Amino acid sequence: MKINVVVWLLMGLMIGFITCYFFVKKTILKKYIQLLEKTNIKVKKIIKNAEKEGETIKRKKIFQAKEKFTELKSKHEKNIHLREKKIVDTEKKTKEKKIRLSKEIEIYFQRNHRLENQIHDYEKKFKILQRKKENFHNVHLKQIELLEKISNYSSEEAKNKLIEKLKEEAKIKAQAHIQNIIEETELTAKIKARKIIIQAIQRLGTEQAVENAVSVFHIESDDVKGRIIGREGRNIRALEKATGVDIIVDDTPEAILLSCFNPIRREVARLSLHKLIIDGRIHPAKIEEIVEKTEKQIEEEIIEIGKKNIIDLGIHGIHPELIRMIGKMKYRSSYGQNLLQHSKEVSNLSGILASELGLNSKLAKRAGLLHDIGKVPEKESEFPHAILGMQWAEKYGENIEVCNAIGSHHDEIEMKNLISPIIQISDSISGARPGVRRNSFESYSKRLKNLENLALSFKGVNKAFAIQAGRELRVLVESEKIDDKKAFQLSFDITEKIKNEMTYPGQIKVTVIRETRAVQIAR
Repeated sequence: MKINVVVWLLMGLMIGFITCYFFVKKTILKKYIQLLEKTNIKVKKIIKNAEKEGETIKRKKIFQAKEKFTELKSKHEKNIHLREKKIVDTEKKTKEKKIRLSKEIEIYFQRNHRLENQIHDYEKKFKILQRKKENFHNVHLKQIELLEKISNYSSEEAKNKLIEKLKEEAKIKAQAHIQNIIEETELTAKIKARKIIIQAIQRLGTEQAVENAVSVFHIESDDVKGRIIGREGRNIRALEKATGVDIIVDDTPEAILLSCFNPIRREVARLSLHKLIIDGRIHPAKIEEIVEKTEKQIEEEIIEIGKKNIIDLGIHGIHPELIRMIGKMKYRSSYGQNLLQHSKEVSNLSGILASELGLNSKLAKRAGLLHDIGKVPEKESEFPHAILGMQWAEKYGENIEVCNAIGSHHDEIEMKNLISPIIQISDSISGARPGVRRNSFESYSKRLKNLENLALSFKGVNKAFAIQAGRELRVLVESEKIDDKKAFQLSFDITEKIKNEMTYPGQIKVTVIRETRAVQIAR
């Protein structure tokens, strides 16, 4: 009985479990089906929306394509219209040219026809003239024969008689003219004589070559002279060798003469002597040190002089190298006239003249100041100073008008602007008036420079100094290249070249100096 109850219970549980299982499964299936239906509805909505959006995009793109097509079509039509217009214009111009050429050809043929008629007329007239000329020649010959018969003279005899008569008349007239000139000269002789005397006085007012080539160095007492000369003259020789200046220590009280054609060298020697005397230590090593420092000081002073002068003249923007050349003008004279003073004078005159003519006065002053920079070269040049100055001005970026004015102020090149003749006129006013310049120093300076350059043309020569007013040439050679034997040969070669190539008064002593130094420093 109990077993049956248990079996029935188990069967009831199994039936209940199966029933629950199917019920739950049915419920889940219903929910899953509902979910699928909902998802299907959403998918349909999404597809429908996508189709709508695709249709919208399609319509929009079609519309944009139509707009682009319309735009391209209008541009193409415009281009075609422009091309057609150009073609029409070209055809119109071509027709006009054709009509004009036709007219010109017609005019040409008319002129050609007229010219042919004129040539024909000229040929006729020329033939007529030829016949008339022949007739005239025959008539002339007949007249000569008739005159010869009447006068009993041949044509040659008649010519000679006529020439003699004309000579006599010319002599009489010439004598009368000479007499008139003599009388007029006697009347104006006193006035002309006064002018000649005034000009002579003015000419004597300029410096001589000796004054331009000699500086006087004043000393407090003559005891200093012995220290400057040194033992056996070693100090004075060292000083002359270092500076290239002839130092004359004579009986002149409280003065030493410095002689050299190069004013910069003289100034270096003067300042070096002054420093040595103040320092008190005068010996060859100190002399070389002081001279080297003084050369640097002079170089700085030259730049300062150049800057000061361009500021005084109101000129700006000049290249530093040109400023240096302007400063060097202070130590250069041209035919006895200081070159810097002359250039400043030309600058001021040019500015005034340009202002009066309504031109650029600043540009004229600039050209006037720079017009003679070619006279202060570092090395001798084969070009004239005007061309050399123009080349430097071009190199350092000066105005084209300034360069042309510099190059043309002595007519070496053509003047291409109105400032050029102004510079030439100002240069003449400053330099060519009576009494301003003399040729003596210029020729003296040129001779000494040529003498130094002649020595420097030989291989192994380091420095060359013309001293004793050009009566002595000291040549410093490189000891590594020139030995003692070659030094003697070099002095002979230089002497021979001077004899063959130069003109000079008296004699020139050539001294070749070869020096070997061994220097060590103890530390």
